Amino acid sequence: MNPITLDDAQKLPLWRRPIALLFVMAIAMPIAFSTWSALLNNFVIEVADFDGSDIGWLHTVREIPGFFAVGVIAIIIFMREQVLGLVSLVMLGVATAITAWFPSMGGILTITMLSSIGFHYYETVNQSLQLQWIDKARAPQMLGWLLAAGSAATFVAYGAIVLTWQALDLSYNFVYLVSGGLTALIAVACLVMYPQFDAPHPQLKKMILRKRYWLYYALQFMSGARRQIFMVFAGFMMVERFGFEVHEITSLYLINLIVNIFVAPLMGKAVAHFGERRALMFEYAGLVMVFLAYGGIYWFGWGVFLAAALYVIDHMFFALALALKTYFQKIADPGDIAPTAAVAFTINHIAAVFLPAGLGYLWLISPSAVFIVAAGMALISLLLALLIPRHPASGNETRFGRYSRQPAE
Repeated sequence: MNPITLDDAQKLPLWRRPIALLFVMAIAMPIAFSTWSALLNNFVIEVADFDGSDIGWLHTVREIPGFFAVGVIAIIIFMREQVLGLVSLVMLGVATAITAWFPSMGGILTITMLSSIGFHYYETVNQSLQLQWIDKARAPQMLGWLLAAGSAATFVAYGAIVLTWQALDLSYNFVYLVSGGLTALIAVACLVMYPQFDAPHPQLKKMILRKRYWLYYALQFMSGARRQIFMVFAGFMMVERFGFEVHEITSLYLINLIVNIFVAPLMGKAVAHFGERRALMFEYAGLVMVFLAYGGIYWFGWGVFLAAALYVIDHMFFALALALKTYFQKIADPGDIAPTAAVAFTINHIAAVFLPAGLGYLWLISPSAVFIVAAGMALISLLLALLIPRHPASGNETRFGRYSRQPAE
């Protein structure tokens, strides 16, 4: 099938247009990845007897492909971004489906590496396609709706786990097979049913690092470091300290999803109204308080209900991360989006490669210290966000731009 332009794609039926494909992918990915995440802590503790150090190493291995996401630039020289994204989604689904077949430390690390390659390459390409296919004026609201769609899909998957895990005495193998297989089938269907879409601006197919994007790079680095602590240790705490079982931790995820379905579109509107600087400042200030409160659980012996509330609030703040995407969309040259998405994903994962393992050892000594480190990272992010201008654009990437106007590189 010959590629078609975005303008010509508007003549297609609604379900075959680029934005429809973005929504289908947004729904398909979480079915596998979120199910894997929901079962992970219980799976590794019950099946492989993981401790805090082991879970840290697992997430270090999981983040290695993200560190090498810059390899996407080499692949898109001979493979279209759209195809690469869907092939990566198939890989994520298949690897998730067979996760329970390898119930040992070595097996879990190996299959995690494979699923992570699919996830991170998909996410890199997906971010690039979103920024290329969605108009700047509509981007914050549309990204919010895409987040809501992913949350809705995950809600259905988690709801099924909560309702059937104990009632039907499900096994890890069955749930992983169903969720991963469904993601892979949806991705294959998208490869067959959707035409190839050509964005109006050809993408550079080489690695680029531009000085004027330095603030975006710095925010991406801090975002990756901070996110790892939440993803690795917040959920692990709920299982290790409070003894959450599969259906209980999944119920907590369900609350997150219900909130996100309604809040994410509002977050998009807030970014469009208040601007990226204020949105990100609000997110980072809130995360400082949340991570300090996590530490308080260990200092003051606060109970499970506060811990669960913090987990939900924490997840809500992360929805504002779409402001970082729209900030880059506004300052970027149109042809820079694909290579910079790959470079940014690698930068985002620099800390992710060593932090989980290193903090896993710190967790054995003092879990509260891990959350103090996270609060410090959120504070640094807040200071960086202060440098975002009110109206970012090419040539006005930081607040220093008003003092030194120079042509874009």
